[in-house]
Amino acid sequence: MKFILGKKIGMTTIYDEKGALNVTLLECGAKVSLVKEKGKNKDGYSAVQLEIAKTKNKFKKKEFHVESSNLKKNDIVDVSIFELNEKVIVCGTSKAKGFQGVVKRHGFAGSCATHGHKHDLRAPGSIGSGFPEHVVKGKRMAGRMGGDRVTTKNLKVVFIDKEKNILGVKGAIPGIPGGIVEIKAL
Repeated sequence: MKFILGKKIGMTTIYDEKGALNVTLLECGAKVSLVKEKGKNKDGYSAVQLEIAKTKNKFKKKEFHVESSNLKKNDIVDVSIFELNEKVIVCGTSKAKGFQGVVKRHGFAGSCATHGHKHDLRAPGSIGSGFPEHVVKGKRMAGRMGGDRVTTKNLKVVFIDKEKNILGVKGAIPGIPGGIVEIKAL
């Protein structure tokens, strides 16, 4: 199984014989090192833990569940393990948007702007009946939006720069530029 941690650089356009491709660039490798290998006997499952430099003094650790691995402690993992046109799964944290109302968070229409609707244009409207006399759990209301773990599947690797450890993946991936993502081969 092929896996690596990367840092999202941003998006760009790459041109090939078929036309333009929207590509997300990921900086992988150079600062990624194997931290710990977990075994079934001691931990109950087998996994490899990788570490990547988030900032100058902060590191992010992630576990990848594998049956067996030929990696040893402090090995360097880089983009040379991937091939062009290989399908990958990318997991990351989506952009956090803070506290949002029901129109932006859930797509409510709001009410009309005329005929006595002066101050309730983007209001949620009724939130339930008289019984059970409390707000039912899971009711779609205003609240915090984004900042969730998102997985994007079946993305194709279209660009590999082994000198700079940059991986180009066709399409958009979750997160902000500089955010840490997990890349796994299918």
